[in-house]
Amino acid sequence: MSPTSAGVVPWPPEVAARYRAAGYWQDVPLAAHVYAQADATPDAVAVVDGALRLTYADLVARADGAAVRLRELGLRPDDRIVVQLPNGWEFVVLTLACLRLGVVPVMALPAHRGHELTYLAEHAEARAIAVPGVVKDFDHEAMAHDIASCSGTVEHVLVAADAVGPDSVDLRALCAPADARSDVDASPPDPASVAVLLLSGGTTGLPKLIARTHNDYAYNAKQAGAVCGFGPDTVYLGVLPLSHNFPLACPGILGAFLVGGTVVVAPSPDPAKVFDLIEREGVTVTAAVPAVAQQWLEYREAGDRHDLSSLRVLQVGGARFADEVARRVRPVLGCTLQQVFGMAEGLLNYTRLDDPDEVIEHTQGRPMCEADEMMVVDESDRPGPPGEPGVLLTRGPYTPRGYYRAAEQNAKAFTPDGWYRTGDIVRLRQDGNLVVEGRDKDMINRAGEKVSAEEVENFAYQLPAVSLAAAVAMPDPDVGERVCLYVVPQPGSRIALDDVRAVMETAGAARFKWPERLVTVDELPTTKVGKIDKKALRADIARRITDDDAPAR
Repeated sequence: MSPTSAGVVPWPPEVAARYRAAGYWQDVPLAAHVYAQADATPDAVAVVDGALRLTYADLVARADGAAVRLRELGLRPDDRIVVQLPNGWEFVVLTLACLRLGVVPVMALPAHRGHELTYLAEHAEARAIAVPGVVKDFDHEAMAHDIASCSGTVEHVLVAADAVGPDSVDLRALCAPADARSDVDASPPDPASVAVLLLSGGTTGLPKLIARTHNDYAYNAKQAGAVCGFGPDTVYLGVLPLSHNFPLACPGILGAFLVGGTVVVAPSPDPAKVFDLIEREGVTVTAAVPAVAQQWLEYREAGDRHDLSSLRVLQVGGARFADEVARRVRPVLGCTLQQVFGMAEGLLNYTRLDDPDEVIEHTQGRPMCEADEMMVVDESDRPGPPGEPGVLLTRGPYTPRGYYRAAEQNAKAFTPDGWYRTGDIVRLRQDGNLVVEGRDKDMINRAGEKVSAEEVENFAYQLPAVSLAAAVAMPDPDVGERVCLYVVPQPGSRIALDDVRAVMETAGAARFKWPERLVTVDELPTTKVGKIDKKALRADIARRITDDDAPAR
């Protein structure tokens, strides 16, 4: 058994056999599906990144070149590499090369810093880290070398930049094309092995790792593409960080490649830049989180005149999309809204493109696979009355049975018979569509990035002046939620927001996790069993915000 497989909770043999018999798992490595499409349409445009245009033949030649050079560095099937790259052709080529070789990419986020990346490298026992150079005055290359110097496993730092240091590997040179198809073909990865390690939303400190196999992730991307109408004429614009599950495989870039479509990578979600790309490249579909979608709507409503006539579908997911905002998509952008409710842990729900407006605007869709199992339960894990809100449990052919190397968390997050406790409070309508009502987990969703309240609180407790701390979500019209930190100071002490931020900055925590409001109180409310009452705190901060906005009398 490989080291990665040893940390994975497998599907029961009889369940795996059922998924194979039904055709969900085809026992073909994920990259082989992409290469089959490249063989069929070698001259079709696969990737557009600024002025660079790669055909499918170009893409696979670069991926093969990268695979051979990764192997020359000593990386072998099942070795892990932490990938923290901005949206660009380098991310696409390196990811495909890893899938081709059987090296497992650990998908970090661009906003992560040393605190998170050190954990990912240690937990995954990574042998390499791939980063950009200096981005927005932050030196990712130096950070990666700091991590490597303290790591017992990291041997190589791969850097995508115009100039790289002498101790780094030039990622762009590593991704130069090579005629190595037959060489790499000779050693395909096991389709049942881990293809990629995704990050969980994280509600108990640092994110957990989700092991997705070649079999289940290929089905994930392929079936999502079928539900979303992907085909050879699809031009997909990757706006969200491509390391997220949503733009990676729901259907995302992989879903586009599996049908011979084109992927256009966007450097940022700025509406002017995004609309430029839609107009120039004839983009047909893109995906956004609610906060980004709302920015686009407001920009368009302010008088934008870009030609967006090619855009057929806007997918919105990552957080609940407000009904009143959802209603504006078609009249303002001229395209169909597709609501997406899913998770890196597996289950994907979509509104269908031909659904009536009521379903598209007021629900988060229904499962994409007939073998997706769902159960809505009460606090005792008992199925609740039909149509009543409850916690969603799920299992299915692309929902793993446990987190990677996380026995303690798995005991809480999964039932003994394999149901995943999503932590989402949903209501299942008679027509089969879900309505997401909220979360039962202690998590803050800032523009689609999940922030663990516990992690923020742990940073606050590093300050001697803090007696008690509780982080909660405060509503925000721009990003959905922001982090609000309640603190009870030690007697005679004072605590400022910048004090907590300084601790987090020193630790290298991502900025999106930093609290944006601090409320000092004499005591924290508690529940009947003595736990801090987060529900009461969320209500309190909502009330404070309302009072702040109220006109003076």
